[in-house]
Amino acid sequence: MLLPVNPVPVEGARAEELRQWGADPALGRQLIDGLKGAFRVVAFDYEGHVLAVPKPDTLTAANVAADMLAVADATGSEQFAFYGYSWTALSGLQLAARTDRVTALAMGGWPPLGAPYAGMLKITTAAHAMAVDPPETKAQTGDAWADAEFTLSEAATRQFVTLYEGLQDFDERVHVTCPRLCIMGGEDSITYDERWGGTTIDLARAVRDHRAELESTGWEVHILDGLDHMGAMQAERVLPILKKFLGRALSQ
Repeated sequence: MLLPVNPVPVEGARAEELRQWGADPALGRQLIDGLKGAFRVVAFDYEGHVLAVPKPDTLTAANVAADMLAVADATGSEQFAFYGYSWTALSGLQLAARTDRVTALAMGGWPPLGAPYAGMLKITTAAHAMAVDPPETKAQTGDAWADAEFTLSEAATRQFVTLYEGLQDFDERVHVTCPRLCIMGGEDSITYDERWGGTTIDLARAVRDHRAELESTGWEVHILDGLDHMGAMQAERVLPILKKFLGRALSQ
């Protein structure tokens, strides 16, 4: 099981800040502990890596998939299941589209169809602009991209512009045949203020709008009522669904 999460719980002031935002500072560890009894879990903090060592010109979908395969190769994992959340879920879709080594794909917090690639390009471009020229007035919101100018460098923000620029013409109906799972919070939607062009990223609606097509083409879809982006990523919400899905998928 390839799991792009941080296996080390965040501690101290940063952990408290994450809790105030509704995030779990030990999320990666909880996911690992919940899966390791049934699977050999290969956990790697890919997001932490690209933030620490930005790839401003080379964080393309193809290179992300190649990085994931390099992890699989380094751990002797010829075939593997994959679970990612938000942009690492997007990465899993790109990986499964490029190799037949993925035996089961689980995506959380990112819609397989109707995904807001254009909207995210606007958001990441705005984040990059504010990293280059920070606004005078700053009021943190708790949203990762809305607060990007507080924490991310120019290079770190530009790499996500590179990623989403390369995905503008991505064919979402790419041929992926392994068992597939989509988990989405029913309230996963945010409208950004004028600094971001008033852009709305409504991930939940994308899944609702395409649910029938997704299920007719083999996706298992779970919409978690009342939960936003942070709420639907919590281990206690994800693990029961993920373990049942993987048990069925990998027994076929």
